Amino acid sequence: RIPQLEQVSARIQELSGFRLEPVGGLVHPKVFLSALGDGVFLSTQYIRHHSTPLYTPEPDVVHELIGHATMLASPKFTKINQLIGQAARRTESDEALERLGRIYWFTIEFGVLREAGEVKAYGAGLLSSAGELEAMIEAEHRPLDFEAITSQPYDVTQYQPILFCADSFEQMNASLGEYLEGWKG
Repeated sequence: RIPQLEQVSARIQELSGFRLEPVGGLVHPKVFLSALGDGVFLSTQYIRHHSTPLYTPEPDVVHELIGHATMLASPKFTKINQLIGQAARRTESDEALERLGRIYWFTIEFGVLREAGEVKAYGAGLLSSAGELEAMIEAEHRPLDFEAITSQPYDVTQYQPILFCADSFEQMNASLGEYLEGWKG
């Protein structure tokens, strides 16, 4: 069964202080990202169509619960999400917001890292899609470089052909946190 968002939100709030708040669909990136700064993840509640079980370009409840909710139960990931939200609030131009959105996309959504010599997924978009996980193996793995990320376009309608790989969780967490704290948008 798919658990109710309210139940999942209550449990995550106990674990990390974050909560899930339902929305009817996609919201403006500034609204979505800024809410993270308050410890609020704006979450959809609908389920993907049965004809596309491996991937959906729009976030659905499978993506929200398997990808984001599990991540938001971890204080280390909630801190990164809050830093993204705080950076979004400091972002004034659409161009800068797009760059910050790419940071979110290639880390929180499609982040990968090396562990014991293997590339492993930590991003919610990867973890919630069996198709993306398979495609991850064939993707080009570039070193984690935030300046490169901010200029890297992506297409939400296809599997990601380029991923940015951190050397470890610790390296990703520390360098991303430092980058976001210094964000000037």
